Formats: sequence, C-alpha cells, structure tokens
Amino acid sequence: MQLRYVFSELRQSLRRNLSMHIAVILTLFVSLTLVGFGLLIHEQSDKARDQWGSELQITAFLCKARDDNPSCTGEVTDAQKQAIAKVVDESPEVADYHFETKEEAFEKVKELLGPEKFEGPNPAATADDMPESIWITLKDPDQYQGITSAVIGLDGVSSVRDQRDVVGPILKSMRLMQILSAVIAVVLVVAALLLVANTIRLAVFARRREIGIMRLVGASSLYIRLPFLLEAIVTAAISVLLVGGTLAAVMQFGLEDRLRESVGFIPWIDWSAFWYAAVRIAIIAPVLTLVPTLLVSRKSLRT
Repeated sequence: MQLRYVFSELRQSLRRNLSMHIAVILTLFVSLTLVGFGLLIHEQSDKARDQWGSELQITAFLCKARDDNPSCTGEVTDAQKQAIAKVVDESPEVADYHFETKEEAFEKVKELLGPEKFEGPNPAATADDMPESIWITLKDPDQYQGITSAVIGLDGVSSVRDQRDVVGPILKSMRLMQILSAVIAVVLVVAALLLVANTIRLAVFARRREIGIMRLVGASSLYIRLPFLLEAIVTAAISVLLVGGTLAAVMQFGLEDRLRESVGFIPWIDWSAFWYAAVRIAIIAPVLTLVPTLLVSRKSLRT
C-alpha cells in the first residue's frame, strides 16, 4: 500500500508539473549532449595523436630497401640506427624518443584504411613496404630546428616530417570545439540545476498539506521525499535515453555512413568511444538531478 501511494504521488507530481519537467529534460538533454560531444572529441584527439603524434613530435622516416630518396642505398642498418639514436639522445631539444618498427607502422595503416585492403593474394601493401621510423618528442614545439637539421643529414634517414604541419590544425580545431562545448555545457548544466531545484520547490509547495499530514502520522523524512527522488530519477533516465540516442545517431549516420568513407585518411573513433561517453553521461545525469533534489527537499521539509 505504501509503495502504491509513492508511485501514485509520483504520477500526480509528474502530471502536475509536466511543463517544468519537460523544461528540465530539454535543458539536461542539450547540456549532456554537449558533454557527450566533448567526450567524443577528446577520444578523437587521442586517436589522432596515436596515429600521427602530437604537436611536440617530429618523425624521422628511415631508409627502406626500395626508397624514393636517392641518398638511401638500402635498408637502414642496426649501426645506422644506433648512430641516429645517439644523436637524438644527446640533443638538448629532445624530451623523449622511440623507434617504430615496420610491423607497428603496418598495423596503423591497416587500422586507418581497413584490413580488408591488405588481405588476399594481391594486397595493397605489406609490412616490408613500410619504413621504420623514430618518433622524437620535443621539450618545446618551437625549438625543433637543431634536431631536425641534425637528423636529416644522418645516414639511414630518408625524410623528416614535422607533426605540427599535419596534426596542428586538426588538434587546434578539436581543442576549440572542446572548449566551446564545455563552456556552453557548463552554462546549461547550471540552468538545469536551477530548474530542478525550482521544480522540486514548487512540488513541495503544492503538496504542503499532504506533507503536513504525513508528518503528523509519523512518516519518515525519506518516505516523504521518495516521490521527489523518483521524479529526479525519471527525469535523468529520459535525458540519458535522449542523449544516448542522439550520440548513437551521430556515430552511425554522421561518422560511419559519411565521414569514415569520405575522409578516410583520418583515424576515426569507433563505437567503444560512444560507450565511453554514454557511461559517463549515465553517471552525470542522475547526479545533476538527485543532488539538488536532496538538498532542496531537505531544506523545504524543515521549514
């Protein structure tokens, strides 16, 4: 009987304050969607860095057996790699470095272009076609001339690529989108918190007589507040479903059906990034509704 009363009060409260709940849901939907986009962009930035490196990196591609550079007389030797590592290690501009093997480079290419292109009797390329490389992380992105000039003239080095030319514009655009989405999301989250607080305050005011009677008959504070907490959970659940559906639609119709095919040179995120964002949205939404509900209902019931 008690649970039936709680759910009856929940239905009446949702119906009584329907417009306010819709406003809360829409505000949460927009703000959490922006949060989700920010998380997806963050994952995309990490994916791009894994493929191309960061703005603090330059990449020296080493000679391979059939190299386009006429100064390469054959595959880079172990002695040449040791000499290159010594020069890099002694440079004051370098913070860290690591060698990338042919196999590691080949795995990146397969992930970027799709493994099906490298299978069968006539693959587009093999691991032997990939050059070995050394990825050099700089201490300061503006201090690169010394190490670049030192490496480019070494035996066994075919070419040097400055990652700022490739990754810089992309990462800057992603950072700008992250900042904009974060700022707008914070403003909307604050608005959602205020809407939730006002909705609960109005609901408590509308039920002040019933609450007074429940107090007189000895109902506990938790029992009185339970319908309000359930309202917050319902509001959060609907918002999470809407946000999840929107992010899934963006992943499927925007990324999978369009961007992955038309802009294939970029290593795009997969559905694991969607679940990464969805789980965090599912945690954030109840917090944004339950916390103000607990605070406002506790304060209102004391007065």
